[in-house]
Amino acid sequence: MKKWMRSIGLTSVLVAGSLLAACSSGDSGTDNGENGSADDVVEITLSGWGSSPAEQRIFEDIIATFEENHPHISVNVDIVADQYMDVLRTRLIGGNAADVFFLEAFEAPALMETGVLEPLDDYITDEFNVNDFEAPLIDAFTQNGTLYGLPKDTSTLALFYNEDMFEEAGLEGPPETWEELEDYAEILTESTGQYGFGVVADLARLMFIAEAKGGSVTQDNLASFSDPKVVEALQPLIEMKQSEIAGAPSDVGADWGGEMFGQGRTAMMFEGNWTISFLEETFPNLNWNTAEIPTIDGVNGSMAYTVAYVMNKDSEKKEAAWELISWLTGPEGMELWAGAGFAFPTRTSVSDELGLFDDEIRGPFAKATGYATVWADDTNLPIIYNNFNNEFLSAFLGQRPLDEALEEAESVANREIED
Repeated sequence: MKKWMRSIGLTSVLVAGSLLAACSSGDSGTDNGENGSADDVVEITLSGWGSSPAEQRIFEDIIATFEENHPHISVNVDIVADQYMDVLRTRLIGGNAADVFFLEAFEAPALMETGVLEPLDDYITDEFNVNDFEAPLIDAFTQNGTLYGLPKDTSTLALFYNEDMFEEAGLEGPPETWEELEDYAEILTESTGQYGFGVVADLARLMFIAEAKGGSVTQDNLASFSDPKVVEALQPLIEMKQSEIAGAPSDVGADWGGEMFGQGRTAMMFEGNWTISFLEETFPNLNWNTAEIPTIDGVNGSMAYTVAYVMNKDSEKKEAAWELISWLTGPEGMELWAGAGFAFPTRTSVSDELGLFDDEIRGPFAKATGYATVWADDTNLPIIYNNFNNEFLSAFLGQRPLDEALEEAESVANREIED
């Protein structure tokens, strides 16, 4: 795994040194340019959501390392345990939100539109090299040409495939095109008695497929599911389900795609990089591999789920807040965080430095960051998302034609938006 695995060791030894640094950070202040005195320490708050104890511990260690390198800044890490966005909105309205906070791409358009985020363009220098970030991830936090957030990490989708089931079916290597995927799914179903392909019938997983023929699921902040190109792009999934060569996790009593795949109930599945550790821990004897998602009409596609650091427009400590954001999203801070293995870097140089592009298992996910459709689109996506899922599932289950279901979903979604 090259530097990817070695960096885990690096982050794990931060504890002793960084705790010492955190305790002594107030003893050697420098002129911070905001409070004027060389002995003053600027205190800022960073809000984020809860995570696993291991992930939270490493994040706090990295913050302590930042404080060691920037002794004039003290960072209060505020973990919101539940209902993060509700808490954040309440604090923003009340004028007591953190100086810096996490923001998912899914939620970004609405906040960018309200004007509560500080534009970052004037802070960014050539040395920071914003062009090192994967373009789709930067675009997710840009509105009307203004950048409001820098992506801290990302996760993407790739193809998981069961090598034993492939061998049983006489197939060598993963499918590279959508046509091959359909052929493989049929062969695998006939050979193994299990589903050849597993489908999670959710717009958050299927948006890149829905738009692969040139259509769009949204238009001018409204749903546009009935676009014939969207229907055309999604129809193969319906046909695979009707032919019983594709199935959903619920068809086999599984809660999600990783469980369906791990149980050997499907030979192929589009899933996220979070599935890697799940399979390694829960199904250690499973023989599997990953590949990039097969192309559709010769074009690569995937989904990306990303989170950015953003700055509160009302922060009174913006210079210190920028120092924190720029270090965490700079090569040094990002390599420490991404090297822990919880998510993928958003800088191409860091992925390259960690050896991710060449990693047999993680390489397909790293490569997808450069072309994936980011799970963010417009301020009405939550309404659009819910209505799509309700009606697409009815078509996937064979209860009504796809074009009719998506037309109904569009109508209801747009009525809710307009109301």
